[in-house]
This record gives sequence, C-alpha cells and structure tokens, in this order.
Amino acid sequence: MKQHRYEVTLKHIADAQGNPSSYTDILSFNTYNHDDIFKVLEMIQSSQMLDDEAAKSFAVGLKLFSEVMLEHKELPLFKDFMPQFGQFMKALKQTVKTQKQG
Repeated sequence: MKQHRYEVTLKHIADAQGNPSSYTDILSFNTYNHDDIFKVLEMIQSSQMLDDEAAKSFAVGLKLFSEVMLEHKELPLFKDFMPQFGQFMKALKQTVKTQKQG
C-alpha cells in the first residue's frame, strides 16, 4: 500500500500549572499514513465542528492512532476496539458531511 510520509515534532512548552517546561528534548519521529492528513484536516476544519487548534490536534491524533491500530489489528486490544472505531469513523464522516452542508 502506498502511504504518505510525515515527520512529527512535539515540544513541551509548559506544565499543567503554566510553568515553563523542564524538558529540553524535542520528540521527533517519522511516520506514515494511508490518508493525506492535510486533506483530513481541511475537511474537519471546513465542518467548523471544532476550533482551529482543536481540529489540528484531533486530525493528527486520530490519524496517527488509527494507522497504528490498523497496522496492529491482530493485537487483542485493537481487535476488540475495531467495531466501535468503525462506528466512530462513520459518525465522524456523517458529522463532517452534515456540518459542511449546513
């Protein structure tokens, strides 16, 4: 299967109390996805169901999670969750479609 390749970078800025981060490392890794995450983000943003920052976090998190789950679907943890995840994705697609039309 042909896949899109991505570099993900995460930097901790502040702790839960708003104090500057004590972490000096930046988490960076390469990953891949069968979907174009930027197009997924555009669809979620166009639905206006979430504000811009939440849409970015949701789209990236969802697609990173779902790709790992699909690649490891034989693991009991993911295998048991697949039916519910399928329902969630159908509901998400319907929500995005409805929001864009409305």
